[in-house]
Formats: sequence, C-alpha cells, structure tokens
Amino acid sequence: MITWSSEQANQDTPCRRAQLQPGKKHFIFLSSSSGLQKQISCLYKYINQLKMSAGPDPIHMTSLGNGDSLHQQVLASFPLSDMTEEDLIRNPQLCKLLATLAQHVDQTGLTVSLKSELDKAEQKLQTQRRHWLHSESLYRGLQEMIQDCCVRKHHTTVPPDQTMFCETVDKCLLVAQCVRMLDPSSSINQDQPSVLGLNPQQVLELMPSEKTVQRMKQSLPRELEKHLKKKCLNLLSYYQPEWENESEGLKNSKLSHLSVLLDKEKKRAESLKDTCRENTVLLQRQTQLYLSELIKCVQLLQSLILDHRLKTQTDLDGKKLEYFEGKCELVLQKIKAEMVEIQLDTYTADAISAHRKIRGKLESELKACQVEKQSVELKLASFEILGKDFEALAQEYCKLRQEIEMKNWAVKEFMQYSNK
Repeated sequence: MITWSSEQANQDTPCRRAQLQPGKKHFIFLSSSSGLQKQISCLYKYINQLKMSAGPDPIHMTSLGNGDSLHQQVLASFPLSDMTEEDLIRNPQLCKLLATLAQHVDQTGLTVSLKSELDKAEQKLQTQRRHWLHSESLYRGLQEMIQDCCVRKHHTTVPPDQTMFCETVDKCLLVAQCVRMLDPSSSINQDQPSVLGLNPQQVLELMPSEKTVQRMKQSLPRELEKHLKKKCLNLLSYYQPEWENESEGLKNSKLSHLSVLLDKEKKRAESLKDTCRENTVLLQRQTQLYLSELIKCVQLLQSLILDHRLKTQTDLDGKKLEYFEGKCELVLQKIKAEMVEIQLDTYTADAISAHRKIRGKLESELKACQVEKQSVELKLASFEILGKDFEALAQEYCKLRQEIEMKNWAVKEFMQYSNK
C-alpha cells in the first residue's frame, strides 16, 4: 500500500522505501500536502511502470479536460482523498499528473490488473456462494418441514404417512450430519481421531430401510414444493398485506412477479445508499469549505476589532466622559431647583416674617453677649497684667470669703437655736 500524506512531505517518500514492480498489486491513496516535489517524482515513476506493464496494448488514454472540468475530473477520480479544488489550482502540475494517473487506477485506488483479478475472484466467490446457498436453503427447508410436523402433532392429528415421512427425513439428515462429522476428509487433509470409536459405516447402519427411503425420496419434491410455496405466499402476504384475501390463482400470478419486485426494491435501496454516500462526501467537502470561510470571517472580524475598534475607543471614551459630566451638572442644577421649590412650598409669608423677627432678636442677644464677653476679657486682661502676686492675693481673698460665709452660716444657725 502506498500513501502520500502531509506528515511524509519532508521524509522519504514511499516510492523510495518500496520498489513498485509492474504487474504487482498496488493501492494508491492521495492526500494534499505542502511538499509535493518528491511525491510528484514518485508518481511519475509509478505511471511509467504502469505504462511499461501494459505491454504492446497500451491503455486507452482519454482526453483530459481543461480548467474547472479537469479539477472536477480529478476530484471525482479520487473520492477517498482529502484534496480540495484550491489545492489543485495551487499545484497545476500535480493536477495533470493525477489526471493521468486516473487512467490507470479506479476510484478505490486499484490498478487495472488488480481490478481484473479481483473481479475474477469475486465471480468465483459468487459461484461458490450460490452453491452453498442452494444446499443451505434446502437443508433449512427440510428442517422447517420437520419442525412444522412436530408442532402439528401437538395441535392436530397428523396422518401416519406424513409422520413417517418427517421421521425418515429427520433420521436421514441426522445420519448424514454424523457421517460428515466422522469423515472430514473432504474438507480437512489431516487425519482426525474418531469420535467415540465410531466410523461412518457404523453410523450408516442406522439409516431407515431402503424401501422407506425410496418412498421418502418420491414424496420429497412434492412436500418440499408445498412447503416452499407456503413460505412464498407468507412472504407475499408480508410484502403486500392487501393481497392476503385474493384468490389462489391471483396469488400465484403475483408470486411469479415477486422476485422482480424484490430485485427492484433491492436495486433502489442500493442506489439510495450510493446517493447517500455521494451526498456524505459532498457534505464533507462543503463542510470543509464552510469552515475555511468561517475562519476567514473570524480573522476579518478580529482585524476589525484590533485595527478600528481599539483605535477609536479613546476618542469615544472622552466624548462619553464629557457627556456624563454635562449630564451630572444638569442633574445637580435640577436638584437645587427642586430644593428651592420645596422650601417655597413649605414656608408661608407669615412664617417667614416670624422667623425674621426671631432671627433679629437672636442676633441682638448675640451681639449683647459678644459685648459682655469683650468687657470680661478686658477685665481679665487687666488682672493678668498684675502678675503672680495678684494671683496669690486673689486666692487668699477667696479663702477669706469662704471663711466669712461659713461663720455667717454658723451665726445664723446659732441664732435660730437660741430663739427656740
């Protein structure tokens, strides 16, 4: 398997690590990368080897398109790669190289020789699969017939010949299965030890009598046909429930067309799967384009924010500050006007005149107190001029005044006592 990826752009390419030999099985998976010169040289070598391996009958080279048609052709030829149309536009030589390579490989990356071998192997596998399905369907049909007979025994009375037929078929199948397990030489080359010391001949002795087996073989096609017809009718009723009440002849007629209808349904389902797969690939590419465009938009918005918004933010903030200062001043003036209005509503003319009279009286008393205070301060200043001697004299005077008051009080008390 040969791969090209972005991680291998600066390393040895797979063409250097593995020698591509004509006629060998190679898978090609491409993806976009930054370093493409080594990859392109390896692709050229690979294409030349494919041309040499083609022999005298070269592969028919279809005409390459131009421009957008060539890009679409390359993208359609390699749907498993993650290349975009922009990658092909940036690398025109790689685009032409891939268009040439598309003539030698299919969409899955298989070469022509490998594709032919794969088709032959698939045909052989389908043939063997059909043989196996034929035997398996017959075996399961017989098993279902035996099970139906056993179930009917518990619900209704089964005719003796029918019971004998089912028992004979059951014994024959069981003996054949045991013989196959005891003799695996047809599928395994190695010698296998016998099971319980038995050999196929001993097991074959358990087969029913030859006459019974012959009678069973004669009835087997008819009974198997009935069983298969019943299953087909059940399938028809499941596929189209409205046909269940139709007549037997009409059911048989519609049953003959059931395989065609089922085949159409299968093809329709496969086409829907292919369409869904194509839509998924298209959706992935559109998602990548959408994400790339979204990243570009984010980068553009980021540049707008950094280059324009932040530069004008200072001027915008200054203007907002001036606006808020003017608004604040206006609010203060409005508050003052409201206060004056409240005062006018609160105080009447009589209250204001009374307050004025009270204010005048209080101011006159305040002036008288201030004059008295000034006179006392002058006296105190004159006393302070006399110095410390006057202070001692004043203290002695205070003591004498206190003694005189005490003696006057004592005399007064004595006089009151003597009068009694």
